[in-house]
Amino acid sequence: MNINKTVEYIQSKSHAIKPKVGIILGSGLGSFVDVLEDSVSLSYDDLDGFPDAGVSGHEGNLHLGKIHNTEIVICQGRVHYYESGIVDAMKIPVRTLAALGCETLILTNAAGSLMEEATPGSVMLLNDHINFTGVNPLFGEESTQRFVDMNDAYNESMRSTFHSIAKDKNIPLYEGVYIWFSGPSFETHAEIRAAKKLGADAVGMSTVPEVILARHAGMKVAALSVMTNMAAGMSDEVLSHEQTMENADKGIQDLKSLLIRFLELYS
Repeated sequence: MNINKTVEYIQSKSHAIKPKVGIILGSGLGSFVDVLEDSVSLSYDDLDGFPDAGVSGHEGNLHLGKIHNTEIVICQGRVHYYESGIVDAMKIPVRTLAALGCETLILTNAAGSLMEEATPGSVMLLNDHINFTGVNPLFGEESTQRFVDMNDAYNESMRSTFHSIAKDKNIPLYEGVYIWFSGPSFETHAEIRAAKKLGADAVGMSTVPEVILARHAGMKVAALSVMTNMAAGMSDEVLSHEQTMENADKGIQDLKSLLIRFLELYS
C-alpha cells in the first residue's frame, strides 16, 4: 500500500491545510465536524487503503479544516476489529494522518461506564488501557520498531490541559482506564466483574489499536470516551447500539466544548 499517493491526493484537495492534530471520531460523535472552518471533505471510498465504515454512526469521511488557528484533520468514523477480524484495519488511516504532518492524535469513542458516578452522557478522559483481546495491530511488523514503549501512551501533559479546560468550563470530566473487548456482543456480567477487578473504569470495542498504531508512528495521544451506558450488570437497561447512539448525543456538547478549547490553545 502506497501511503504517499494517498497523502498526495489528500494534499491536492486540502486547500493547503497542513494539519498538526488528527482526530478520530467514535459512534454518534460525527457531528463534531460541523465546527470546522474552511473545511474540505473526502470520502473514504476515494482514499486508497481507507476502510469501509460499516457501523451506524460512522460516516466514513475525512475532513480537513481549522479550529481557531489550529489546522486539523478528522476521521469521521472508524472500522472495528469485530467487523472483519482484521486487527490493523485502522493502520492506513493512522499512518496517513502521521504522514500528513500530525504530531498529535485525539481519539474519541462511545463506551460503557464501570464507575457508578460516571453516568450516561458524561465524559471520561483515558489515562491508560487494558488490551483484553490478546491481539495487536503491530502483528507482522518486521522492524524492531514494533516493540513500542507504551509508557505515557495517553500523554500526561495533554491530560492536564483537558482537566484545566474542564475546570474552567465547569464540565465534569472523569478519568480512568479503558478496557478493550473485541465485540460485537456486549460483555457478560462476569466479564464486567473481571474488568473491575483488573482496574478498568470504562469498556469499549475500539480505540486501543489506534493508540498503539499512533505511538508506533511517533504521535502523542489523548483519548476521550462518552459514557453511553452503564456496563452489563450495573443497571436494568438492555444494552443495544441504538442506546449507544442516543446517549452519545447527551455527551457530545461537553465533548465539543473540551475539544474546541483544546484546539484553540494548541495553536
